[in-house]
Amino acid sequence: MDLTLEAAAAAARACTRCADLPLGPRPVFRVSPTARLLVIGQAPGTRVHATGIPWNDPSGDRLRDWLGMDRDAFYDVTRIAIVPTGLCYPGRLPRGGDAPPRPECAPLWHPRLIGPMRARRLTLLVGSHAIRSVLGRAAAAQLGETVRNFATCLPRGYFPLPHPSWRTRSWAADRPWFAAEALPALRRAVTAALDG
Repeated sequence: MDLTLEAAAAAARACTRCADLPLGPRPVFRVSPTARLLVIGQAPGTRVHATGIPWNDPSGDRLRDWLGMDRDAFYDVTRIAIVPTGLCYPGRLPRGGDAPPRPECAPLWHPRLIGPMRARRLTLLVGSHAIRSVLGRAAAAQLGETVRNFATCLPRGYFPLPHPSWRTRSWAADRPWFAAEALPALRRAVTAALDG
């Protein structure tokens, strides 16, 4: 591994900046200097926190289905890197659901972990927190609008997606263009990034 990336990964794994997290800090990510596809999600859930394997939950199953990819291909770190917006499980909101990623995490670690991965050809922005973190003001006010306009992000190497939680089923059912247009384009873009 590139020494800069190796040092950044070691530092990130040892990070205790958010020692006050409900389950304590446990950064979960995968980086590689040869990765051509980068997946930026939101933050690990409890199952991912427990196993230390990113996207190792039903949301990950749905994401892999969207990609048309099995687990072996998805977890091939030589080809696919995974760096969430928040590296650690952020806890729960009082009214239910996971809390958003800690705001200090991405500015601290993304430049150090993502910057050295120069083989990247495509970055998937999975969920509203990831989309806003990377696209900033270029993201539309509504998630659906940003996802529907995925083609405008492709020239910059990004593909925005909703978070693949169980809630997305009803979201996608109300937006038939997602399955008809976005998912085929996603699979083509991923194939081109990995093989082209």
